[in-house]
Amino acid sequence: MSLPNEHFEIPGAEAHPLAGASMTGAEMIVQVLADEGVSTIFGYSGGAILPTYDAVFVYNQREQQAGRRGMPLIVPANEQGAGFMAAGYARASGQVGVAMVTSGPGATNMVTPIRDSMADSVPIVVICGQVPTGAIGSDAFQEAPVPSIMGSVAKHIFLVTDPARLEATVRTAFEIARTGRPGPVVIDIPKDVQNWKGTFHGTCRLPVPGYRQRLARLHASQLDARDCEEFFRMLGEAHRPLLYAGGGVINGGAAKALREFAQAFRIPVVTTLMGIGAIDTRDPLAMRMLGMHGAAFANYAVEDCDLLIAVGARFDDRVAGVPAKFARGARHIAHLDIDASEINKVKRVHFSHVGILADTLVALMDHGRATGFGRDWSRWHEYCAGLRRTHAMNYDRDSSLIQPYYVIEEINRLTKGEAIIATGVGQHQMWAAQYFDFASPRLWLTSGSMGTMGFGLPAAIGAQFAHPDRLVIDIDGDASIRMNLGELETVTTYDLPIKIVVLNNFGDGMVKQWQKLFHKGRLSASDKSLHKKDFVKAAEADGFPFAVRLDRKADVPRVVREFIRFQGPAFLEVIIDPDAGVYPMVGPGQSYDQMITGDWIPSRNAAEVTPPDSSEMF
Repeated sequence: MSLPNEHFEIPGAEAHPLAGASMTGAEMIVQVLADEGVSTIFGYSGGAILPTYDAVFVYNQREQQAGRRGMPLIVPANEQGAGFMAAGYARASGQVGVAMVTSGPGATNMVTPIRDSMADSVPIVVICGQVPTGAIGSDAFQEAPVPSIMGSVAKHIFLVTDPARLEATVRTAFEIARTGRPGPVVIDIPKDVQNWKGTFHGTCRLPVPGYRQRLARLHASQLDARDCEEFFRMLGEAHRPLLYAGGGVINGGAAKALREFAQAFRIPVVTTLMGIGAIDTRDPLAMRMLGMHGAAFANYAVEDCDLLIAVGARFDDRVAGVPAKFARGARHIAHLDIDASEINKVKRVHFSHVGILADTLVALMDHGRATGFGRDWSRWHEYCAGLRRTHAMNYDRDSSLIQPYYVIEEINRLTKGEAIIATGVGQHQMWAAQYFDFASPRLWLTSGSMGTMGFGLPAAIGAQFAHPDRLVIDIDGDASIRMNLGELETVTTYDLPIKIVVLNNFGDGMVKQWQKLFHKGRLSASDKSLHKKDFVKAAEADGFPFAVRLDRKADVPRVVREFIRFQGPAFLEVIIDPDAGVYPMVGPGQSYDQMITGDWIPSRNAAEVTPPDSSEMF
């Protein structure tokens, strides 16, 4: 059977067993989702998406009768929750997450998760129902201009008005979401297109020649011998090299290659917030997170390095607050990335390569090994180890109040860097980044670029569906969890063994910290100490069999142990020191030499040992 001229077959693809079958548009959507390996759909129903929801029901019924799992459709309390669940699924698994919502408010409630996924390069496909084609533009019931709204926040948006293109569009949406720099793709599908009946082809996609040509160039972009020689010339001249790994390492599946590269040439590694897990945080080469709330020793290492190698990182303002002063001691900066637009966008570099990160790192390793490259950086390693000892993370361990850092340390002692940790946004997010260990990538799920409060709980739900057998913990704050508190019921509805920690300091903790530092302590609209919310009763009302408030320091080890070991959903509210701060802190628009380390982390001064001189390194 011939295809419409706007379609083409996937090269080398085998004929689909259902090719030539007559299907409705809704049935085609569901079949393509199955073909793409989708295991879970997150979404909320409504009039404009009902045909597709019905098709999902029928498909699952058929699959279950055949003894197969099908594609469970997980219903949140709010569409925003569905978007973050899909994102949590994608972040934890590396696969494309799927959310399916109705038109109008269903679609507009997805704007924040879509923008959040775009900002952090997370691959999700969002299927929105839309009013019938003939009613578009008439202000019909629950109509929203999805292409106009989503076009500015998504990687790509499709409005399907020609039903003959539906199957190819859905398949192409997955291709665009997962390839290149990943991101969210939205498909807006009018109800009449879902009800249309036509022929299923099985392997067709849209042409999108420009996109595929760019992808082909990206995959063909390889370091040649001259590039490798130039890189190793800079590395050979360095006495204090440092790898700076960002979220692109995680999103690009390059963590294994990065670890091997760091080990092969014995180069210490700092990571961004989004790059956490790129290297095991307990590895001797790991210098933890850099940036506004990075470890003091990580920031000092950046200050002292003479070669900075950025991999999948973008020099954003939370890392390079003052670009001209960032890594001021570096004689050279190299930048490896998948996105050409990031090169020299913020910080001028001396060497760059745009390509697939894992391939690039492997090519450099192969060249280094083939040429017998080797340097003795033992003095630099000793120096970095000294930074870690002298400027270690610390807090008031003798305080009678529960310190949030202590709670996280106790959880970390039990989970040993193997748990999936999702967070909301605020102080608790930074404490989790600073004090948890992460043995591997995709264990750390947080809203980095957008900083979306309410992210943690639904993201944890998505991660639990991606990894049913893993321990998933949501570290949240009393203000952040309020944003999507309704998803507590989603946890118990599906009997998910998620562990939820609310570090309650009675307000918007990070906002209060900034107000104390920069606004003379005026707590404008951030103090929630008079709020009457009882989180434990709320959790109990939503069916949590374990719901406990922890307010005595002496009880922390016992309660945390019971909480983590509980079989099933568990909720723990911890009343923490309301004045606990996030330190270190590099204020907005400031450089690392202005870093505030607080009362318990030593900052360095002129009397301390300076970085080893280059002449002393060999």
